[in-house]
Amino acid sequence: MNRREIYSAAGLTAYIQEVGFLPLLDSGVRGFSAEEVVTDDCRYVVFPDGGWDWPLWKWKGPIVSDGGCVYGKFFAGKAGFISREWWPDFYNYRRSKHPVPAEGSIEETILLTLQEHGSLITRELRAACGFDGPKMRSRFDGYVTRLQMGCYVVTEDFVYPTDKHGREYGWGWSLLTTPEAILGRDGCHCLRTPQESYQRLLAHFRALLPEATDKQIQRLVG
Repeated sequence: MNRREIYSAAGLTAYIQEVGFLPLLDSGVRGFSAEEVVTDDCRYVVFPDGGWDWPLWKWKGPIVSDGGCVYGKFFAGKAGFISREWWPDFYNYRRSKHPVPAEGSIEETILLTLQEHGSLITRELRAACGFDGPKMRSRFDGYVTRLQMGCYVVTEDFVYPTDKHGREYGWGWSLLTTPEAILGRDGCHCLRTPQESYQRLLAHFRALLPEATDKQIQRLVG
């Protein structure tokens, strides 16, 4: 992929619409990540006093809440963006690989809890599902990641704590929900079979990433 000099959230949003898929950070394919297409000024920087700035990180919320794309851990467990145009095919294929969670399973509990509340930040969802004991966080995060890989859970926005002056700080928390809650069932519906969607995805990724190996593309498509 040709590197772009993207310097704004609007510019990155337009680029996501153009390419259809874009991991946030290193994808394993050179040039195929938001981190690699933004200008150097928009990348992570640490200041001498220990502070930091990362415009790209701050853009995630506005880009996702704008509604033009879907965000979650879709690419081998790593986060990234998918345009609404390509979402139905991706959803269609991934759902065929990840069956509906079994009745009584932890994954079903997570989905039912999200459906009941509409959306929850990760730590609220974890507590609501009873994963509030020691060493429970990593286990719970694993379940949520698998649900994202299956397109059952997505990120609606990001929530940041504020200091006494009302200023946001820290890395923020993912506000999780279901894709149907933000896109509606029509926004997730695909008229193709899962295999047809898979072939369409492969063709798109091969055209988008001509230097990538079949193994790299398969890892991204899932």
